[in-house]
Amino acid sequence: MQAAVTAGIAVVPVPGASALLSALVGSALSADRFTFFGFVPRKGPERRTMLADVAALRHTAVLYEAPSRVGSTLDDLAKAGAGDRDAVVARELTKQFEEFVRGTVRDLAARFADAPPRGEVVIVVQGGVAPALDEEALRARAAALRDEGLSARDVVRVLVEDEGAPRNLAYRLAHD
Repeated sequence: MQAAVTAGIAVVPVPGASALLSALVGSALSADRFTFFGFVPRKGPERRTMLADVAALRHTAVLYEAPSRVGSTLDDLAKAGAGDRDAVVARELTKQFEEFVRGTVRDLAARFADAPPRGEVVIVVQGGVAPALDEEALRARAAALRDEGLSARDVVRVLVEDEGAPRNLAYRLAHD
């Protein structure tokens, strides 16, 4: 799919039961794993929480948004830390004026800041890359946790859940 888009070949999804799947397929972003968030709340803590959740994802996110808020939502998403991620604004899916606008979250925020898209809109955002693990820092954290009296099992749990360490590495460090 990505090769087709890169080569300038139009990728046209087959109409289906929902816009989210058509947008996801037509976006040419990774569809191996995705989270559908539905409509973005207009304001308040619910909005900030949802956009922070999208920015924290390591896999693709799919959002519905009102055309008038696309620019501000993408700008808020960029401010939440997802500005450099690839994204697609898909509009009017399966209709005459279907369009897929591709770029980074930041570039798309600028594009739609003063010129909102028309029609129904789906935003697809590529997941982030997990930060590289610092094995020495994990080793030090495991030693500190053992010094606090945590069992090896609890050390593994903390390293996996809080630090994002792979389970086999956490197990090895917990037992060093």
